[in-house]
Amino acid sequence: MTYSARALSKCLQIGCPDLMTGKSAAAIRLLVLDVDGTMTDGKLYFGPHGEALKVFHVRDGQGIKHLDAAGIQVAVISGRKSRMTQIRCRELGVEHVIQGAHDKVVAFEKLRTRLKVEAAESACVGDDAADVPLMKVVKLAFAVADAHRDALRAAHIVTSLPGGQGAVREVCDYLLESRHQRKKPR
Repeated sequence: MTYSARALSKCLQIGCPDLMTGKSAAAIRLLVLDVDGTMTDGKLYFGPHGEALKVFHVRDGQGIKHLDAAGIQVAVISGRKSRMTQIRCRELGVEHVIQGAHDKVVAFEKLRTRLKVEAAESACVGDDAADVPLMKVVKLAFAVADAHRDALRAAHIVTSLPGGQGAVREVCDYLLESRHQRKKPR
């Protein structure tokens, strides 16, 4: 069953019974993000010299910073290589940036081994078929609202917002709210 991130966040705030996804989200120590279609709207704009330009949403960046402050590591694994991605990640303090990954699961396994994080402590956000194998390996898989049907089927949770329009912030808020709920005395 697939859930909406906003609905689950509201459920956590009002004290609904502990859902499997809420318990899973509270244990997340690593969030892996795709870029094109997840952190961006998936469109590529080419400048006069052939450079690809991408638009990133400022709220997504704030969410990433909030996760970092809470001790949740953020990584980017992208199939494309982009200078814009490198610049944005550096600006946000995202240290783990893997670009040009032909196999995102292999890249993830190397990263999580290096970081000493289990797959059961990891989540990812994707938008297309290339993200599905990784979505099946992590504990909690998110798809953005406008994702391809393959990614939507593989997701545990679907954001209400599309890629590049605050979907990453929605995921970050959900993870933080889940962690906060876990720490509340019962």
